[in-house]
Amino acid sequence: MHILFADDEKNLQELMRSELPRMGYSVTVCPDGLTAVAALEKEPFDCLLVDLNMPGLGGIEVIAKARELRPEIEVVIMTGKPTTETAIAAVHYQVYDYLTKPCRLADMAGLLGRVAERRQTKRQLTALQHRLLRAEGDSKMVGNAKAMHSVRTLIAKVAPTESTVLVRGETGCGKELVARAVHDSSLRADQPLVAINCGALPENLIESELFGHCKGAFTGADAARVGLFEVADGGTIFLDEIGELPLSMQAKLLRVLETGDIRRLGDNQTVHVNVRVICATHRDLEKMVEEGTFREDLMFRINAFEIEVPPLRDRVEDIIPLATHLLRRHRTDGKDDQLFSPEAIAELKAHQWPGNVRELANVIEHAAILCDSFPIDTGNLPRHFGKRQLRKELRDSEPMSLRQLEMVAIERALERHDGNKAAAAEELGVSLKTLYNKIAAAEEKKQAG
Repeated sequence: MHILFADDEKNLQELMRSELPRMGYSVTVCPDGLTAVAALEKEPFDCLLVDLNMPGLGGIEVIAKARELRPEIEVVIMTGKPTTETAIAAVHYQVYDYLTKPCRLADMAGLLGRVAERRQTKRQLTALQHRLLRAEGDSKMVGNAKAMHSVRTLIAKVAPTESTVLVRGETGCGKELVARAVHDSSLRADQPLVAINCGALPENLIESELFGHCKGAFTGADAARVGLFEVADGGTIFLDEIGELPLSMQAKLLRVLETGDIRRLGDNQTVHVNVRVICATHRDLEKMVEEGTFREDLMFRINAFEIEVPPLRDRVEDIIPLATHLLRRHRTDGKDDQLFSPEAIAELKAHQWPGNVRELANVIEHAAILCDSFPIDTGNLPRHFGKRQLRKELRDSEPMSLRQLEMVAIERALERHDGNKAAAAEELGVSLKTLYNKIAAAEEKKQAG
């Protein structure tokens, strides 16, 4: 940590020159405020350790200039005469802490250690934010297809309201991106967006995950836990794959949507939350209502405003702009108009993209790793891309039903991944639970027939 020390007392200047390096810090010592400002203009510092009472330019003026030149710098005040006015100024300029003169070196060492930890935490948080942005991307919606213009128009209309939104579309088509775009354009944009995949959690854990639990509420509940609805209080909660929610939880979710009151598992008290809800599903909820697997009143409640996201095969003109956008997550070299060969472009456009944008993202990541220099060619695309062998087999086979075609695709994916269902589900662009359900349904039909 690089420290700028400003104080007009010569004995303190000499002390800091010798002691701060012993604590593990580099230090620049300045005898007055003007010299300190000049130092700030020349080089970056991690921490400003400044006396309030100096001739010429006082400590508060130095701090104000430091905030202008180096907004991220941590500030520690040293003073022998603290006053209410200086305390107010310290709060205004976000001073981290202060030391009262005379102070012990041990106290200074402890305080500077906390400053160093604070800066390290900030750096880690910034790194995590960059990693999250790289993993999720931003809420920018790429593509100029007519269908996407319609989606953008609907987002712009519903975002400023408090309406519950239902996002429909095939698996992997970008429903979560639409949910983030609604949140980012809403009045809650500076509050949290909390996402949960309702189909990815065991049934016995969903209630605890959504609403929290008290200590001892069930076996293994060794401590109380806040649910995601409380975490999202003031912001937005995104319930992905709402169609996978068990009937027992559907009733509890409906109550929360109607009243805003939640009850932690094992607790008798309710907690009120102010949360906007966005749901998404690839399922036919109307058919599920007819079959009795989804509550009709809940469907009406979550479907106050509907946005349908088109599959990638219906927006062919967006495939290359999307591929370019996704490639820039992994590679920054090359010119945008020279990233893909004509043959690769033709191959990308000819593919039917059953896994939609998620499948495209996986294909582009694979190509980015294999490609040593641009443009990306067909040889850089995944070996199984386009299901070339599968298409040949299907052309040579007897006519099949859609369910049979689906099972052939599942079987080939499992073969390619040596039976690893999680990897096969990722390739096919479906949830692991959906894959298990399809395999089980096919097995039941096989045994029955």
